Order: sequence, then C-alpha cells, then structure tokens
Amino acid sequence: MPKQKTHSGAKKRFRKSANGHYKADHSGHDHILTKKTTKRKRSLRKAQYMDHTKEAELKRLLPYA
Repeated sequence: MPKQKTHSGAKKRFRKSANGHYKADHSGHDHILTKKTTKRKRSLRKAQYMDHTKEAELKRLLPYA
C-alpha cells in the first residue's frame, strides 16, 4: 500500500497547533476592505481554530502534519 499524499491545497491553508487542533487564517481579509469596519478587519487578522467536527477530515488531508 503506497503512502497517502498530503493535500496540496490543505497544507497551504491549515496548520496543526501544539495542542493537536488545526488553525487557519480568517477569510475576507484580502480585498474590498473599505466597507468593512476597523474592528472587523482587526479581528480577521487573528488566526482561528477550526471546528472540532472538521478535524477528522483535516487528519485525512494532512496525514503527516
């Protein structure tokens, strides 16, 4: 049985944190920022933890992360 390949799109978007959960950047902080409030843009800078219901899928996509 060959080794499972890491999903190229997922490895660019998600990373595993020290406690075993997955982190990703918020979406919506790339363009069309003029209509968004300063508070909203500031909160989009921070990384977010992915929901625990997605962790099984992320483990399949990132087997060696």
